[in-house]
Amino acid sequence: MLATASLSTKLMRIGAALLLLALASIGLTLWVTWQLEGGAAAVNEAGRMRMQTWRLASAVQALSPPDQITALVTEFDQSLAVLRKGDPARPLFVPWDVNSRREFTVIENLWRAERGDWLQRGRLDPVETQRVAGEFVAATNRFVLTIEQQLSGYTAILNLFQMVMMALAILGAVVMLYTGYMYVINPLGQLKRGLERIEAADFGTRVEVDSHDEFGQVAAGFNRMASTLQSLYTGLEAKVHSKTQRIEAQRSRLEALYEVSAFLARATSIEELSKGFSSRVRVVMKADAVAVRWSDDANQRYLMLATDCFPTEMQDDERSLIAGACACGNLKADARTRVIPIMNVEAAPMQRCARAGYESLVSVPVRLQDRLIGEVDLFFRSEVLLNADEVELLDALASHLASSLEGLRAAALEREAAVGEERSLLARELHDSIAQSLAFLKIQAQLLRSAVSKGQQDKVMTTLDELDEGLRESIGDVRELLVHFRTRTNAEDIEAALSETLQKFKHQTGLATRLDVLGEGLPLPADVQVQVLHVLQEALSNVRKHAQATRVVLTVNKGETWRFTLRDDGQGFDATTVIDETHVGRKIMRERAERVGAHVGLTTAPGQGTTLTLTLPPHPVAALKAPGNATNPTLALHP
Repeated sequence: MLATASLSTKLMRIGAALLLLALASIGLTLWVTWQLEGGAAAVNEAGRMRMQTWRLASAVQALSPPDQITALVTEFDQSLAVLRKGDPARPLFVPWDVNSRREFTVIENLWRAERGDWLQRGRLDPVETQRVAGEFVAATNRFVLTIEQQLSGYTAILNLFQMVMMALAILGAVVMLYTGYMYVINPLGQLKRGLERIEAADFGTRVEVDSHDEFGQVAAGFNRMASTLQSLYTGLEAKVHSKTQRIEAQRSRLEALYEVSAFLARATSIEELSKGFSSRVRVVMKADAVAVRWSDDANQRYLMLATDCFPTEMQDDERSLIAGACACGNLKADARTRVIPIMNVEAAPMQRCARAGYESLVSVPVRLQDRLIGEVDLFFRSEVLLNADEVELLDALASHLASSLEGLRAAALEREAAVGEERSLLARELHDSIAQSLAFLKIQAQLLRSAVSKGQQDKVMTTLDELDEGLRESIGDVRELLVHFRTRTNAEDIEAALSETLQKFKHQTGLATRLDVLGEGLPLPADVQVQVLHVLQEALSNVRKHAQATRVVLTVNKGETWRFTLRDDGQGFDATTVIDETHVGRKIMRERAERVGAHVGLTTAPGQGTTLTLTLPPHPVAALKAPGNATNPTLALHP
């Protein structure tokens, strides 16, 4: 049973046995001690009775008052009652046996016989009093002696219990040491020695299992571990080599993916991107040739973007493939990366590939937002089997290619949209300023010709003056447009560009200018700075043309919300007057402000100058809108 019991059960049984012995010994010791304490208190109380007897005899002989004698008799009665009944509170009790009970009965009989005589002083003479007192003292001494004899026996028992407890403590220590060695120390020592041999690469070592307790289970587990380590160590080198090869392959794939992704991020044109991609994919996959094909919007025809090591005669034939005519360009909507064997059959669609010596074709679909937009074809002159990691790598490379091509297309559309919008703004400005001035000059030239033909000299001079004034205004408009499109912003701060703009304005008009910059704030994005400069330049243009001012002050308040305030001391105008929308000034300022989410405010009155306020939002962003086809994710390619 000990061999099958658990360690905790063994320790609990041994501990419970020792605990029961200890509790029994302690209980007996406490009982004996209790008896000794009660007997000692009884001896003390019996001694008090002897003293009370002599005090009572002395009081009778001295003819003390009756009250005093009565009190002494009552005290003696109380002592007899305490000895008879005991007092557990002290504790006090007589260890009764036959002798002690007999002697106590003698005392009680003597007391009952003489108690009345003690209360009546006249009935006892001094000699009789001494005799009776002596009898009480002698009887009490015998009673005390019987108690002391019993206490001596209890003391001997207590000493015996103490010796037994000492022996039990020694025995318990020996048992605990023995059981600790047998059930804990020895099994641990065996396990430790086994571990040391395992550390020394002796995987054939085993620990003896001679029980089914916890240490037996641990020993069995140690043996299983040693057996497993032995089997693992036997083929460890082969497994390490296999794992190393797999890790190296994964590292190579990650390195290739990173290299191709970095190249795609650097490419600036579709030709560079597709050619570089095809060459790098061929090297990574160890293919003999690569072709990158792109489909049209209807997926009816596949166009060859780039090739690498692809036969020249095949490039001319397959530059544009009809979908379904060959294994290349025959992808379905749910197609996945697959390996296609090339059969050397004369009538097969892939006979050109077979004649070129290719045996396997790997077709990789290129998708953008779940839409099939092209494929990458890898040609091999041997049979090919792709594992899951290689398929995942090819899919990732194709996804990066699609994203990069879409990024180039989106950037081109954005640039085209930005150029188109700027051209539109330039056309409106030319129409509203220089074109109208040229039309006016044309009319003046006709009037001049008519005046010359009629010989109207005064009218000729007036017309020449108007022509001269019109030419000066046209030259001023041209210079203003040049200022608009030559001004450059600073990526760190707009203050330098504003200062340059005011200096050019001062040089053109001769008006006094001042720039005040207040507060601190984050720099504005470059595209937002451009829009702000164009709004302020348009406002300065209106000052030059219409305000008849002598001084212009530009105040810039930096902060979370930027505010630009342009004030002049000119003649002002009635703000309620409806201005023709064909006039470029206020209309273009509003358009440019709306592009960055800003607000243009105008405060003016006749004779009180004009104040223009441009307030930017907390986070201004210039949102250039591309034409309607900018959202089309398909790269438009044509044969």
